[in-house]
Amino acid sequence: MLWVKSFHIVFVASWFAGLFYLPRIFVNLAMVAPGSVAERERLLLMARKLLRFSTLLAVPAVALGLWLWLGYGIGRGPGNGWLHAKLLAVLLVIGYHHACAVLLRKLAAGTSQRSHIWFRWFNEVPVLLLLVIVVLVVVKPF
Repeated sequence: MLWVKSFHIVFVASWFAGLFYLPRIFVNLAMVAPGSVAERERLLLMARKLLRFSTLLAVPAVALGLWLWLGYGIGRGPGNGWLHAKLLAVLLVIGYHHACAVLLRKLAAGTSQRSHIWFRWFNEVPVLLLLVIVVLVVVKPF
């Protein structure tokens, strides 16, 4: 199980790296001057590739997490409220990932009404989610 846990941590860290950087590209896209077609297309290409790569990293991260959950039998009995909270946080991360895909489609279509300031705040969400998840796993507060 230590191998599974090790690979789970690596894939989660890699997935989050993508989730940290993708919204930064959105900030830059929101700041592209009208008529800067080459810059806009380059940023869209980067965002599409990063989203695809992050999605490929998310799949084994989630699969290995499920393996650990089922393999250790965590979540049964008293004192495992932390795991339920962690699973909720993981669902929020998956929802955030999906929101990034939706926002990218809107940015590519030119229909996004979000400012670069909004994207800067949106960029902070995965940091907070990662903090919550790590505290829940390490401290197991309930």
